[in-house]
Amino acid sequence: MDISEFSAGIWRQGNRYKYFLPEKINHSFVWKDEIINEMLEKASLKLGELNSFSRFVPDTDMFIKMHIVKEAVTSSRIEGTHTNIEEAIAEEREIAPEKRDDWHEVNNYILAMNDAIEQLSKLPISNRLIRNTHRILLSSGRGENKTPGEFRMSQNWIGGASLDDAVFVPPVHTELPELLADLEKFLHNTDIKIPHLIRIAIAHYQFETIHPFLDGNGRMGRLLITLYLVSSGVLEKPLLYLSDFFEKNKNLYYDKLELVRIKNDMAQWLKFFLTGVIQTAENGIETLHKITDLKNSIEQDKILAMGKRAKQAGILLRALFSKPVITVKDVQQITGLSVKASNDLTQTFLSVGILTEMTGDKRNRIFNFEDYLKLFR
Repeated sequence: MDISEFSAGIWRQGNRYKYFLPEKINHSFVWKDEIINEMLEKASLKLGELNSFSRFVPDTDMFIKMHIVKEAVTSSRIEGTHTNIEEAIAEEREIAPEKRDDWHEVNNYILAMNDAIEQLSKLPISNRLIRNTHRILLSSGRGENKTPGEFRMSQNWIGGASLDDAVFVPPVHTELPELLADLEKFLHNTDIKIPHLIRIAIAHYQFETIHPFLDGNGRMGRLLITLYLVSSGVLEKPLLYLSDFFEKNKNLYYDKLELVRIKNDMAQWLKFFLTGVIQTAENGIETLHKITDLKNSIEQDKILAMGKRAKQAGILLRALFSKPVITVKDVQQITGLSVKASNDLTQTFLSVGILTEMTGDKRNRIFNFEDYLKLFR
């Protein structure tokens, strides 16, 4: 099907409201728009560059955790959750009671992403994997009573206080089995020759239009993008997350999805999505460059100058790239040093500017690897 002839779906009358029934997507898509081809080529080149960088930079896995944390914070922020990077990686006991629901939502996202990446080694992208991941995503916090891991059995809506004034009403729940089966087939249909980036762009639109869960659809739909790119081999490591682009262009993101439904304009959504891939990949490459430069600079200028402490200092520095907010007890656990030696090493890191003390207290002090955290804010 030429995307210029794409029909997004139809409105149907429900009990007291109209709902949108999307057309199935498990078929070929073609286009004559040369701008899409140009953007697709650029996006593919940028992802290739990101893959190459992650392949040849030592210890890339060490940095992945913070990319996932940033994605979790940003994706949850789109849904109205207010947690920053520092809070996301802190222990629950350090979080004020009134902010713990937000903390749970962000940390559930981190757990869900990590588990899903691990599951990909034995389970393909599928409705089963989506449900399993959603179960973790809503396992605690505000969504725990919204049937985690189960496709909805009642009507939901987007925007507005009720169905009567909703901005958008997804398909009635009895339509979900057929629509979700079609979406799963589309993701795996090798008979249709669609570039992976176009396929996941269309699949993301379709998932958000189906809105198959009572809650967590936005987060799950954005998480699905990275999972698909990893499972299809487009990404070698989970280092590309579009939530930051979507959050910075939040209104435009929702408008572009809605334009597909209202005007059948899939081309403009594909261009927006590819723009996001290009910019996000460029930012990812730049961040990885800055991380490796920071690591090398500290090792050469500060760690080597610590003499006998250099070995343990190197171990601590490496740990800081995956755990950039720590306590002296953490230093002790990471290095195996005594309490006094851990205090001394922490003080050395403070004196040379690697760590910054955040509480101002004499006890229960918390230290930030500030130069590293800045790269993810």
